[in-house]
Amino acid sequence: MRRAGRRRPATARPCYTERREPGSAERDDRQREGLSLDDWLALPEDEPGERVDGRLEEEEAPDFVHEVLVALLIRALGNWAFPAGGFVTASEAKLVIDRRHGRKPDACVFLPDQPLPPRRGPITTAPAIAVEVVSPSPRDGRRDRLEKVAGYAAFGIRYYWIVDPELRSLEILELGTDGRYAHAAGATGGTLESVPGCPGLALDLEALWSAIDRLETPQPGADGEADAEAPPR
Repeated sequence: MRRAGRRRPATARPCYTERREPGSAERDDRQREGLSLDDWLALPEDEPGERVDGRLEEEEAPDFVHEVLVALLIRALGNWAFPAGGFVTASEAKLVIDRRHGRKPDACVFLPDQPLPPRRGPITTAPAIAVEVVSPSPRDGRRDRLEKVAGYAAFGIRYYWIVDPELRSLEILELGTDGRYAHAAGATGGTLESVPGCPGLALDLEALWSAIDRLETPQPGADGEADAEAPPR
């Protein structure tokens, strides 16, 4: 009779599982293998991304400063454009630049005297103005200042605004007859009284930068002050 030996206790092996956001695998596939125009247009609003060379490219993760500036710019442009018969769109408006590219500017302006896109469906009509607020990462800054310039020009967007909260600057590019952008106006402070293509619009840059300054001012209770003053439990 064969005598059974003592069994060694099993040693538990750690199991590491990568935590991924819902839908991240499908998003990775679209980035590698490509994304059709129809699929890009059908993406839900909670799945960010622009279409670049037929693939889904992740957008920057906007911070609070970025979103405050976008909101203030949309308000200023809307107060000027809507009473005159124009329209302003926010950052989820999808522009079909060409068959392989789709962009989502932070804001767009359609002037009263230009063709408008259809009420539903993709936007294939170029707005008069596209606005981008530059995010702090070098990758996003390069995308706004270099990569989007050629696409917006080819699409026929007459004015391209680049707002940089780090430099506290606004640069307005105007599309020339040669199909290229050239510097049309710029400012770092005060009020821009003469905005190219926008008669009657005065843009208060100091109001924009003051909003950023308020965000950067320490608030009561910040850095643990609120916890220090809270009564013990």
